[in-house]
Amino acid sequence: MAAQRQGLVIVHTGNGKGKTTAALGTAFRALGHGYRVLMVQFIKGSWKYGELESAKKFENFKLVPMGRGFVSTDGKVADEDRQAAREALAYAREHMAEYDMVILDEVNYAIKFGLLEEKDVLDFIEQKPMDVHLILTGRDATEQIIERADLVTEMKEIKHPYQKGIKAQKGVEF
Repeated sequence: MAAQRQGLVIVHTGNGKGKTTAALGTAFRALGHGYRVLMVQFIKGSWKYGELESAKKFENFKLVPMGRGFVSTDGKVADEDRQAAREALAYAREHMAEYDMVILDEVNYAIKFGLLEEKDVLDFIEQKPMDVHLILTGRDATEQIIERADLVTEMKEIKHPYQKGIKAQKGVEF
């Protein structure tokens, strides 16, 4: 008799690169075990980036970009961005029971920038089915999100090519 899976809450946060990439790596591992994976993106929207094309190659992986792109970080958040974030969280809530792993990509940014209330994300965590793994990414995870998580990894930037004037590279940053 197989033991029931204990769904984990995993947070990838910090100022360094690799939060979304780490979530995608975990998704890739889960797909290898036949898991169904849903990734909902809260900020990325209409851009063309590599993971969108890669996701199409996996039968059990659904990537849903629901943001509108960059959002203002000066406190002047557009109502459309708030609405898009609320719709993204509602979409994830509506579909999470259909998946073995759900990734809320950039959700920590959505909280930080005022697109979502922290309470709504904490409620989402509490409503997660027991056997579903949940990954939350983005800088500046709140203390309550960190407290609720089973695993937290902080990406720390040591060095970045941008510091040498090297722009974002296709296949690495997007």
